[in-house]
Amino acid sequence: MTKRHVRLPVEAEEGLQAFLEDVDRRLGDPDEDTCEVVTEMLVDLFGDRDAYDRWQAGEEVSPAERVRLQGYDPCNATLESEYYAEKDEDTFQESKYLQWLWRQFDATPMADNVEFALRFRRMLADHLFADCGENCRFFKGISMTYGHNIEVGDNVVIHDDVHLDDRGTLTIGDHVSISDGVHIYSHDHDIVDQTRVTNFHTIIEDDVRLTYDAVVQAGSKVGENAVVGSRAVVKDDIPAHHIAVGTPAKSVKIKPGWESVADPVDAEHGSGKADREIPYDLPDDLEQFDEFQRDLQPPDRPDADATADDD
Repeated sequence: MTKRHVRLPVEAEEGLQAFLEDVDRRLGDPDEDTCEVVTEMLVDLFGDRDAYDRWQAGEEVSPAERVRLQGYDPCNATLESEYYAEKDEDTFQESKYLQWLWRQFDATPMADNVEFALRFRRMLADHLFADCGENCRFFKGISMTYGHNIEVGDNVVIHDDVHLDDRGTLTIGDHVSISDGVHIYSHDHDIVDQTRVTNFHTIIEDDVRLTYDAVVQAGSKVGENAVVGSRAVVKDDIPAHHIAVGTPAKSVKIKPGWESVADPVDAEHGSGKADREIPYDLPDDLEQFDEFQRDLQPPDRPDADATADDD
């Protein structure tokens, strides 16, 4: 192996452990207000306690200071996913606060202290994700839609600047490696009316490796022990033990030593995407808005409605 164990100095380790235990305990306490917990953690991590206490005591602060201090409180924040009408509102409110802590932590100096940051995000994942296994490593710049629709297995490594779209549902198996810049999606937009959204269950099975800048489209399944090459775009299912490259991603070979348990490279492999669609209902009293305000009537099909296959 090319990695070795790294340990913090004793004093730093003691401080880290005390901090993790405190945050973990408070986030798990049903009597604690999550917005308050997140606010206090961010105020202290950004070193803004004196200004925050002055403001809370009613002392005068500048407009810029007030905006900055209010910004630590996730109850004062909005996220893009807040606009999605089909989400579970109650579940989203809790995950929004935790996602705010995850995102803002990445803007602190401590986010570049790898040993500290990996353990902080792993602790936070227990509260944010639907499920998170043992010994997972989450690096800097990981973004997600909600967080609460993500299941992660044991010994998973997710590197910098990965996007995990869980507008539908996202399952990541054991021993998965996801390289920098990978995007995994669980929703599609209609090709005519992009405000029409279909959600899916996207699956990354055990022992998969997704390499740099790869894209996995909504509803796809990457089979056990498969490899997806750099900048490949997965549109259909990738069979177990295969190496897939290109756009759209196609199998080019079987991983050496796995030939006896893998389908041939030229075998027909369909897509199970249709079976992974996640239906949803919208509230009857929903006030929808179309941010694009386009005329979607096709000029060559005057009687057609604005529907088409998803992209």
